[in-house]
Amino acid sequence: MNAMLLLILLAGEAPATADAALLPNYSRIRPDVAAAGQPSREGLEGLARLGFRTVVNLRREDEDGVKDERAIVEAQGLRYVSVPITAASLTRDDVAAVAKVLEDPETGPVLLHCTTSNRVGGVWALIEAARGRPLEDAITEGKKAGLRGEAMIEAVRRVAGAPEAAKGP
Repeated sequence: MNAMLLLILLAGEAPATADAALLPNYSRIRPDVAAAGQPSREGLEGLARLGFRTVVNLRREDEDGVKDERAIVEAQGLRYVSVPITAASLTRDDVAAVAKVLEDPETGPVLLHCTTSNRVGGVWALIEAARGRPLEDAITEGKKAGLRGEAMIEAVRRVAGAPEAAKGP
């Protein structure tokens, strides 16, 4: 085991970077939390080696992708949590379920992922808003985690209870 990996494991931190072929749209959004799009099969199989202890998947069961993700993750001794959301279905309860995992000191480092990291960014924005960050600043933080779709940005505003953004003519 190399010294850098040992330090990551001892510190309980998510890696600062990751191979985009294995973990697309990867970013570390907090020392113990990383955001990503759908990991490749090889990416999933290497999560324990990267120091992750928990995977939170925001994808629905019927979406294309690795069908046996739970089995791959759990075979490494990692915790697997599914909180399936879409922009239309996102609720405060969904955000609270993810926040509960992220705030549990026994779960980190955590990989939080969806297909592209757009939903991850939406959930992250709402977690930041719940912590007291002004909504526009929270959305900016969400964009750093992958938030980019207009439908998800509107979902963030809806769940946060903000007035709808003005629509153009």
